[in-house]
Amino acid sequence: MSPRRFPLRPLLLACLLPALAGAGERGARIVIDPGHGGAKEGAKGPGDLWEKEIALQIAQRLREKLEAAGSEVFLTRERDTQMALSERVEFSNIQRPDLFLSIHANSMPTKRLRERTEGIETYFLSANASGEAARAVADRENAEAPTARSARGHSTLAFILDDLARTEAHTDASRLAYAIHPRLVSRSGAADRGVQQAPFFVLTGVEAPAVLIEVGFISHPQEGARLGKAAYQETLAEAIADGVQAFLRETRRRDSSPPQPVAGSTAP
Repeated sequence: MSPRRFPLRPLLLACLLPALAGAGERGARIVIDPGHGGAKEGAKGPGDLWEKEIALQIAQRLREKLEAAGSEVFLTRERDTQMALSERVEFSNIQRPDLFLSIHANSMPTKRLRERTEGIETYFLSANASGEAARAVADRENAEAPTARSARGHSTLAFILDDLARTEAHTDASRLAYAIHPRLVSRSGAADRGVQQAPFFVLTGVEAPAVLIEVGFISHPQEGARLGKAAYQETLAEAIADGVQAFLRETRRRDSSPPQPVAGSTAP
């Protein structure tokens, strides 16, 4: 009796397809970094409102929405605890994330500026700030890193900044920022202060597309009060989550597309 023949190709496909489907459908691994915490309270808002509280509350709401969409989400801090910027970066890289989101609230130093300056800014890493205002924001957020200012000229930070133009993560960070920012502005109705670039310490060492979102000016009397309200935080979290999902969809389409032949080359 001849051995029974099995249709090998369909059998192999039947075995492989579940694994391939699982790889394609794997939820993104996302790290959310609620800025400040503990004794590092961040910017001060109306009443007893502090940036560290706003950042954590929005981060928690954002985690719920991203997890509901199938992502695996990690927070650099789960409660009001102090965590060094270098520890946030180290924690993030241990998770091997697909992207990184740092949540902050902005502030102005003088009474006149506090009364008139409001709006949302979204940042990705660059060696050179978009302007003096962007540089000032980066310097304020970098203040918790003891070597933040001096590190720009040497060592790991200098290497990363010098290499940014050639890294895919940097290109994707720009795409991520532009996916999130217009949705935030549209949903919130806040003033659009644009997508900016600056040398944020917390973004320098993350091995994934990384952005820092200033969700509004906590120092502004009206905007600061809104940032403390649950409904407004929900709006911000939904907008960020929608931007993340749009970025992930675009990235998956790009990565699943066959490579295009270089102009002038002969396709096989």
